[in-house]
Amino acid sequence: MAAEKAKLDLYKLLENQIVICDGAMGTVLYQRGIPYEHNYPYANLTHPHLVKGVHSEYVQAGVQIIETNTYGAGRLKLSTSGLEGLAAEINRAGVKLAREASEGKALVGGAIGPVGKPLKPVGMVDPEDAGKDFHEQATVLLDAGVDLIILETFSDLEELRIALEAVRGLTDKPVIVHKTFIEDGETLSEGLPRRVCETILGWGAEIVGANCTVGPQRMLQIVQSMAEAGKGILSAMPTAGLPQLIKGRITYDATPDYFARYGRLLAEAGANIIGGCCGTTPEHIKALAVAVRGMKPVAKQTRRVEVIEKKVEAQVGIVQRSRFAQKLGRKYVTTVELDLPRGIDMSKVLKGAELLRDKGVDSIDISDGARARLRMNPMVVAHLIQRQVGIEVMMHFSCRDRNLLGMQSDLLGAHALGLRNILAITGDPAQIGDYPEATSVFDIDSIGLVHILSKFNQGVDLAGNTIVEKTAFLIAVAFNPLAEDLKTELDRLKRKADAGAEVIYTQPVYDITVLDKVMGDVNRLKLPLLVGILPLRSSRHAEFLHNEVPGIFIPEHLRKRLSECTDEDAAKIGIEVAQRFLLEAKPMTAGAYLMPPFGRAQVAAEVLKVIGLG
Repeated sequence: MAAEKAKLDLYKLLENQIVICDGAMGTVLYQRGIPYEHNYPYANLTHPHLVKGVHSEYVQAGVQIIETNTYGAGRLKLSTSGLEGLAAEINRAGVKLAREASEGKALVGGAIGPVGKPLKPVGMVDPEDAGKDFHEQATVLLDAGVDLIILETFSDLEELRIALEAVRGLTDKPVIVHKTFIEDGETLSEGLPRRVCETILGWGAEIVGANCTVGPQRMLQIVQSMAEAGKGILSAMPTAGLPQLIKGRITYDATPDYFARYGRLLAEAGANIIGGCCGTTPEHIKALAVAVRGMKPVAKQTRRVEVIEKKVEAQVGIVQRSRFAQKLGRKYVTTVELDLPRGIDMSKVLKGAELLRDKGVDSIDISDGARARLRMNPMVVAHLIQRQVGIEVMMHFSCRDRNLLGMQSDLLGAHALGLRNILAITGDPAQIGDYPEATSVFDIDSIGLVHILSKFNQGVDLAGNTIVEKTAFLIAVAFNPLAEDLKTELDRLKRKADAGAEVIYTQPVYDITVLDKVMGDVNRLKLPLLVGILPLRSSRHAEFLHNEVPGIFIPEHLRKRLSECTDEDAAKIGIEVAQRFLLEAKPMTAGAYLMPPFGRAQVAAEVLKVIGLG
């Protein structure tokens, strides 16, 4: 009965008035002295009087809904601050503080946000784990007595669907479903918000809208577009404009009067529930409440729609694929990895690339901070090699140092520079490198990176927004046939293939039986494979690789042989072993990927003589 009453209360309010929701919590807590470094949901336990006070100010401002301070209070999100063990306590406290502050004058909405990391197959969070997380948080919020649930600031539609499904399985109380949209007029003009609205309504939601990211003006365009769906109750909670950093403090420019003026426009466009997000304060919400007082909700069939949809499609114009991509499957390709310099002297790399070009090698590989060592940006090196030497580069691209925004930005830049070949790698953690105190990002892993590259090749970014032209990346991926857990490694390889991988690179292999063992699984993926070959230069080199580098196995007989000769003879044996292995592997592979020690191009050239190069 309590659930039915809460639902009737909200819908009854919506029949005769614009329902006002509160504004930002974090912004006001920040203004009151709690730094951004402090986890704001945790403030329910550490600063309960401040949190309750903010709620009370919003109630006094004239709202009908206040949100619990639980956005980001799911177990997975809290784990980034080491607070996952307090998830239930934080959520219960959030409801208690909001309920006490409401004094029966406002409904309490339980706020739930995304888990904070991309879901598989793009990211590393299992969708099932995300669903359990949403279910767990919603259960606590509902048991603690919220009147409705507010799903907010979701950028990934699939994650939003999972969250709605988890909540709907628990209650018939109202659920407000918010998608966040980027600050992009072109995307809005394409009608994306309307399509999103129709999709969410198709899931059975009744209250749909947008929050965060955009200010009042862009939010008006979003609501106008959503109104084109002609059904559903619309909710809008814009920010107070865009944030800026002034004298070390984050501020927003939109004044309460400006915010309130657009609040009326939002109501006229069809928004039935209006509140605020980042940057808004009780002053903004009070001005909003005054501005819409007496306004009646716009009937769905009479919502004013002013947006003229402009269809923008990715251009289908032919973008040239790399020569390397065109050679795959038509000839036995060869590529050689050259080490990046520690400083800015590129002469050795350029000379090595010239030598290998003249020997008939098809491509040069440039790694991206392998073993987390400080090296020049691989994009710069790859561009210089292609421009000055005239040989194509396979640029390795790591997920370690870039967030999702930086990753996509750099990839677009690489394509503009003519870099078409990308080896997607997760990357080594910063802790093992030159700066162990540096932060590893890892928003996604190599599988997610393949998804991004594949989407770019389809003409859209990770969020599904057009990039106007399709890219022409050749998407390469790594595979270790000697992985300790080969089943998991093969499963990941299949996921990479499903995501759009086009060619496989292996780790160094020294035993042909190892390669033969996995080729059946690899061939079923119907992707060309380039076998990794790393010529040994000494007994110490072999022992180091075998004992200290994960994923490399060097047969005992070979290590013993090298230990019984001088370093000079060992280097010759290393080349001979690499040549013999290349001849054995050639019939079952599409190409060879050489990794000469210390980037010695001449060593790679010697190995490749056995197949007629040079």
